[in-house]
Amino acid sequence: QVQLVESGGGLVQPGGSLRLSCVASGTIFSIYAMGWYRQAPGKQRELVAAVSSGGITRYAESVKGRFTISRDNAQNTVYLQMNSLKPEDTAVYYCNRRRTIATMEAYGMDSWGQGTQVTVSS
Repeated sequence: QVQLVESGGGLVQPGGSLRLSCVASGTIFSIYAMGWYRQAPGKQRELVAAVSSGGITRYAESVKGRFTISRDNAQNTVYLQMNSLKPEDTAVYYCNRRRTIATMEAYGMDSWGQGTQVTVSS
């Protein structure tokens, strides 16, 4: 069974930065695309960034130029570097495996983990 454990969230002021981490176990991590998703209160979950098994990346328009997704296959870990954070980035952030980065649909291959809360507020 695949397990996904997200960490790195917190409270940050507008304009600040955070780096999220997601460690995956129970899978051959390197052969799958990975995605970072978020869900704000009262809103549907959305995909904000994805990285293919070969390192190709895609971003939601709302985070382009501010967020960077990366992966370390040796550590079974995917990261999300978030800069220039805005109050509208406030959400619970999740990671999950994906079959493809060809679409930005907010599906995941596995059960969702606990996520990590990101709050952007002054």
